[in-house]
Amino acid sequence: MDLEELIHNCKKGKRQAQAELYRKYSGILFGMCLKYSKNKTEAEDNLHDSFMTIFSKIDQYNFKGSFEGWIKRITVNTVLQKYRKEQYLNVVSENIAEEINVDTDQADISLSTLLGYIQELPNKYRLTFNLYVMDGYSHKEISEMLGTSTGTSKSNLARAKMILREKIEKESINIA
Repeated sequence: MDLEELIHNCKKGKRQAQAELYRKYSGILFGMCLKYSKNKTEAEDNLHDSFMTIFSKIDQYNFKGSFEGWIKRITVNTVLQKYRKEQYLNVVSENIAEEINVDTDQADISLSTLLGYIQELPNKYRLTFNLYVMDGYSHKEISEMLGTSTGTSKSNLARAKMILREKIEKESINIA
């Protein structure tokens, strides 16, 4: 079954097509959920919620543009909406710090360790970091998605980078 036929069958509510769509895209979307979540369990919950939203809105997909891009956007928005509802994104201060570079070339840390550090970040920092660094959104786009100001986005990114740099430096000292 090709992708277009699979989508049409999902629009008709056919469970077999929905199961196949889930099998086809759950790995990619789980990876996205994992980088926006604190842990694997929360990522699994976010994946489930994302697929519920995808299936409820699949009638809105009009075959213009990438289907994978469309479901990725739904996934990001579903996760962000959850955090907005839970008030994780309230900001205390909007001090804009200078750009802080995290140099992982000098630190010999594994990708799983780095992902763990990112997952340990406070929600507002983790979300901003992933949207900016991993997914390439601008501060203006992030501020619109999170309902904050551009300055807050820049500040949250700088703080996330600072925390990550400290963890990486600490890891480098422990390795040496």
